[in-house]
Amino acid sequence: MATSFATFDRLKSKGIAAYQKGEYLTAKAYLVDAAECLVALAEETKSPDARRQHEEIAAELIELAKDCDRQHASPNRGGPRRQTVKEDENNTDAADWIVREKPSIGFDDIAGLEDVKQDIRLKMIYPLSHPELAKRYGIGLGGGVLLYGPPGTGKTMMAKAIAYELDATYFVISPAQIMSKWVGEAEQNIRKLFEAAKQEQMSVIFIDECEALVPKRRSGSSTVMQRVVPQILQELEGFDRNSDRALLFIGATNKPWMLDEAMLRPGRLDTKIYVGLPDATARFRLLEIQIGDRPIDEDVDFGDLCDRLEGYSGADIRNIIQRSATIPFTDAIAGREPRPINMSDIEQIIAITPPSVDKSSLTKYESFSRDGS
Repeated sequence: MATSFATFDRLKSKGIAAYQKGEYLTAKAYLVDAAECLVALAEETKSPDARRQHEEIAAELIELAKDCDRQHASPNRGGPRRQTVKEDENNTDAADWIVREKPSIGFDDIAGLEDVKQDIRLKMIYPLSHPELAKRYGIGLGGGVLLYGPPGTGKTMMAKAIAYELDATYFVISPAQIMSKWVGEAEQNIRKLFEAAKQEQMSVIFIDECEALVPKRRSGSSTVMQRVVPQILQELEGFDRNSDRALLFIGATNKPWMLDEAMLRPGRLDTKIYVGLPDATARFRLLEIQIGDRPIDEDVDFGDLCDRLEGYSGADIRNIIQRSATIPFTDAIAGREPRPINMSDIEQIIAITPPSVDKSSLTKYESFSRDGS
């Protein structure tokens, strides 16, 4: 989650709007995210008064999120019941908040990241396609994978592609959906999540921004965190990797150094995969994908663009092509003759669009890859 006041305002507005419409589950998710965003902003401010004000507003948002639970569970509230919730909050059906899906993108749809794909093949795909050899060499199925790297490099897309390649049921969970201020409910949610996954023959659990769910535990950290981290560790270690069912737990983060160290030990998120910035081959493929069926002028030099876009993320490249396309589009709706996107259009956008990942951040990722800190 990007910690900015613009992000906070957007989340708060969406949460309040959903609350006013009676969409209490949606409202709760937005309100909790808004509160977490404001707490992060409070930690960054140097003014004690501003910090206290941020924390007070965050507490009010959490109270409103709690009220969403009460309103959602109340049989007497107005409007139609959107979902059935049992009277006991801790017995809420996991289907109310666990999202199952079958992704439609595979490795072929992702530019580059060949080393990442090969790591996944070794951990899950090859043991499944060669079960006798896997058994002979004691290679177990599933386990934990941490995808880490700069924002916009394709970690979420890679998780979807993994589930597609495995033909697995894909469980998409956000920290806000699991966390709760109700005593014991967060742990219950973790347990329900893993129980649901274990019912499938092949399942992938994906949690984005996992550092928000399993941050480093400090003496002053919240009691919720103190309970949730051990619960996740227990569930990961309790899964039988030699059974006929396979579970892959994938966490993604832009801040791997903020994860609790216990999550990175063997048997947990022990396979750490760096999803870095695209190389030249990947940048070329990304340009092809993003240009797609858009009309393109003959003067567009893909090789030159690949060189000029070194240091840009996949999300950066997508943004540059989309913005470049708006130039001839705007000309056309103003009455000029429609024309293809040319090299000048793209160069114009590159000139005003610096890479989103700075060199100091890359150095920090390299340090984590080297020594885990």
